[in-house]
Amino acid sequence: MSPVPMPSDLVYFTERGSGPPLLLIHGLMITGEMFEPVIEHLAARHRVIVPDLRGHGRSRGLAPPYTAAQLASDLSRLLDHLGIDSTAVLGYSQGGAIAQQLVLDHPRRCDHLVLACTYAFNMATFRERIEGHLVPFLVLALGMRRFAKLVASQGLKQLAKERADWVVGLMANQDDKLMVSAWREAMAFDSRRRLAQIRCPTLVVAASNDDAVPFHHAKMLHDGITGSRLVMIDGAGHALLWTHPDELVRVTSEFLGG
Repeated sequence: MSPVPMPSDLVYFTERGSGPPLLLIHGLMITGEMFEPVIEHLAARHRVIVPDLRGHGRSRGLAPPYTAAQLASDLSRLLDHLGIDSTAVLGYSQGGAIAQQLVLDHPRRCDHLVLACTYAFNMATFRERIEGHLVPFLVLALGMRRFAKLVASQGLKQLAKERADWVVGLMANQDDKLMVSAWREAMAFDSRRRLAQIRCPTLVVAASNDDAVPFHHAKMLHDGITGSRLVMIDGAGHALLWTHPDELVRVTSEFLGG
């Protein structure tokens, strides 16, 4: 028998493990491969689903828009394709914004929510507004590889060179024009007035030294989502996924298993 063809508008994804499903949503200008340090550990207990968001990685062939609503709709359709009614969701950095949108637009899809190093609104301060408007110009002027190296030199100082080069490679392989469009949509995301609508059990994970998404964002999420838990990982920055993977797995597993 011939294999059933994948729908042409379905995002690319990989699966690992078995058990209760866990959807991992990656950040901006990178791919689902970013979760490589934690997938094996999480797959020991879960059916882990790792998509590449529309416009990113092996889903770059899917046309705009790259709005949070569209990306969340893509993920809901992926769950339909996989026959999954409800899943735990972990969103990292901008992936946390898409996770919030998924829960808000499709509340029955998510039974537990983990929001790591993420935000409800990423243009909340003067510095963030400057960065938000500057990044598209830097991407187009430098190209993705040089921009990725700039990001690494500023935000990935805690990483060993081999790991930093790996992250740069994931970013460098993205299409610069698509990433500019995706960035602008990400900066337009604002869930502040809807946080109280998130009713599923929620864990907010913050890094004590996160300069990219400072602690005030985690506090905003924690204060806005009724009953949420807030965990701070000491000594970590925005790259805690790669510098403190065991800690991220531990707090996530305790939350999902509790």
